[in-house]
Amino acid sequence: MLIALLVIGGIGLLLIIMGINYYNRFIRLKNKVEDSWSGIDVQLKRRYDLIPNLLETVKGYAKHEKEIFDNVADARARALNAGGKGEKIAAENQLTGALRSVFALAENYPDLKANSNFLKFQQQLTGIEDEIQMSRRYYNATVREFNTGIAVFPANIIAGAFNFTPYQFFELDDHSQREAPSVKF
Repeated sequence: MLIALLVIGGIGLLLIIMGINYYNRFIRLKNKVEDSWSGIDVQLKRRYDLIPNLLETVKGYAKHEKEIFDNVADARARALNAGGKGEKIAAENQLTGALRSVFALAENYPDLKANSNFLKFQQQLTGIEDEIQMSRRYYNATVREFNTGIAVFPANIIAGAFNFTPYQFFELDDHSQREAPSVKF
């Protein structure tokens, strides 16, 4: 009888230790996801700060292209005011598309393409976009690690008991953005 109680107690203690271990792992992974999201936020803030300067430079050359500027300004405002991660991801995808239209507009204005301020802003924005891409990759990697961690057995039992839910990946909503751009000379 004593041996049975010791075995049951040992199994119970082992289950408690495993539960604590899984819970702590989920907390570490969750914090890693949140940290990686803040990395995206930092880069997005840099982009938001650069956009008004870029638009002012372009406006001087393309005054009659008001709709494009309004679209970028509206997309920037939606991105700045987006609430949750899902809303933020959708707003960011819209802003990226709107910015592409500004650079496409530059193709129609040779003087603008040669303007040193425009070139500087374009280079800065390209650098920021590269940083955003790296931050998105890191975020998606941490989300994948977290989502896998809470989905596998027996960890999914602990994850369900403590209401750990999967995070959303940062993906493109516009599937046309996945296609290679056409280059014309």
